[in-house]
Amino acid sequence: MEKIPMTGPGFTALESELRFRQQVERPRIIIAISEARAHGDLSENAEYHAAKELQSLNEGRIADLEDKISRAEIIDVSKLSGDTVKFGATVTLVDEDTEEEKIWQIVGESEADAKAGRISITSPVARALIGKKQGATVEVVTPKGARSFEIVAVRWA
Repeated sequence: MEKIPMTGPGFTALESELRFRQQVERPRIIIAISEARAHGDLSENAEYHAAKELQSLNEGRIADLEDKISRAEIIDVSKLSGDTVKFGATVTLVDEDTEEEKIWQIVGESEADAKAGRISITSPVARALIGKKQGATVEVVTPKGARSFEIVAVRWA
């Protein structure tokens, strides 16, 4: 069974979503199914079929969350240090073409959110950065084409 690296906050978010889906969503969906079932003929009952579909999606997500939580390898980023990029690092990059500065934290897949500045360890940018040191230049193939970035800073938060 392959471990899934994640930060403490990422693990907490998964646990929180799991609790919500088990303790709030599951009972709400069961009530919706019961109410729809009370309307009679199930073969043409759109509310019933919609509630059953919602139940299926919720139970699938619960199973996915339980799997991720059971395989989680929590990495305490605050105990890491150094100038080499690895999981948990917050990296400041400068695009060599546009001089635009980007700040990314490298996190697990389930906690990645580009708008919040967190990219997955499996993303092309993160894979290009891993093992590189501050001051290095990396080439990354992105959907917009090949780009060059200089690693300006590596921090641990």
